[in-house]
Amino acid sequence: MDESLSQLTAGLEERLVRSALLGAGGVIIRDPLTTYIDATAEIGAGTTIEPNTTIGGATRIGRNCVIGPNAILRDSTVGDACRVLASVIEESQLEDGVEVGPYSHLRPGSRLETGVHVGNFVEIKQARLGRGSKVGHFSYLGDAEIGRDVNIGAGTITCNYDGESKHQTVIEDGAFIGSDTMLVAPVRVGAGARTGAGSVVTHDVEDGATVVGVPARKAPSARRRGNRE
Repeated sequence: MDESLSQLTAGLEERLVRSALLGAGGVIIRDPLTTYIDATAEIGAGTTIEPNTTIGGATRIGRNCVIGPNAILRDSTVGDACRVLASVIEESQLEDGVEVGPYSHLRPGSRLETGVHVGNFVEIKQARLGRGSKVGHFSYLGDAEIGRDVNIGAGTITCNYDGESKHQTVIEDGAFIGSDTMLVAPVRVGAGARTGAGSVVTHDVEDGATVVGVPARKAPSARRRGNRE
């Protein structure tokens, strides 16, 4: 037998044996022929691995998850009842009930707490998203601390690099970040604060305030309410 064919056959047999062992432990693998799972990975019972999925390194996946199709996970931890669709997750942590994808990328150092939703075409790097927060689509969150129940609108960018150094963005609990907001780090958005669509936030936003514009300033109605108080 040709040497290259022998190597391919051995690789296929290894994947099939690995899939059989996982199946015996309650893992459902839809298509072992297109699934690549390192021997170092751990997967809980009741989890389904869809086709064209690669799980590598020291990845640990909990119970009752759905991973794939077309997902890549490396050296990451995934809690119970998570869903990862057609996305790449590297050296990151997902707590229980997290949804990611399709077509999103979690780069090293990302942490998504329980119930976080990350939709399509989102990139997250060295950032924490608090319990119940949502970032639906087309956003970049880098070097960020994001609290609980925060809504990140489409097109939001944390402008974390000034050409020399990286800087942090902090968004506190219950904030609402409007679509197409640019957050120029270092910057803090307070609890319950809001940014209008298209805002460029260059200074801290106090708790409960609403800011709009370029550069972002307190909305006129918010200033009037402040004057009456």
